[in-house]
Amino acid sequence: MPMFYRLLADLIVVVHFAYVLSVILGLVAILMGRVLKWDWVRNRWFRGLHLAMILIVVLEAWIGFTCPLTTWENQLRSLAGQSTHKGAFIADYVHELLFIDAEPWVFTLCYTLFGTAVIASLFLVPPRWRKSQTV
Repeated sequence: MPMFYRLLADLIVVVHFAYVLSVILGLVAILMGRVLKWDWVRNRWFRGLHLAMILIVVLEAWIGFTCPLTTWENQLRSLAGQSTHKGAFIADYVHELLFIDAEPWVFTLCYTLFGTAVIASLFLVPPRWRKSQTV
């Protein structure tokens, strides 16, 4: 059973990484989409989800709430008999990309600045709120 918990913990690391990557690449895509005239980056559902994802991170940082994915991973690692933040080969590398050593205020500042950039992108590349109607 410890191997099962370890695999679940490793899976959570990958999901966590995918979340972070989608927030970062989402903003990159939005900005590139403006230049390359990609209409899909103005999709209201995509933009709303992207904004919600970064606002969750910013809110967690401001209130000092540990990300549920991190908490869940740590609990599963404990159940697997592992020290926290150690996993399989790939999970270790993904984890090292996600978690760097810095003071909490540094992360709060970075998340807040990134969140501000996402909000600014709403004005720079405004989403389509309604489908255009042809008469």
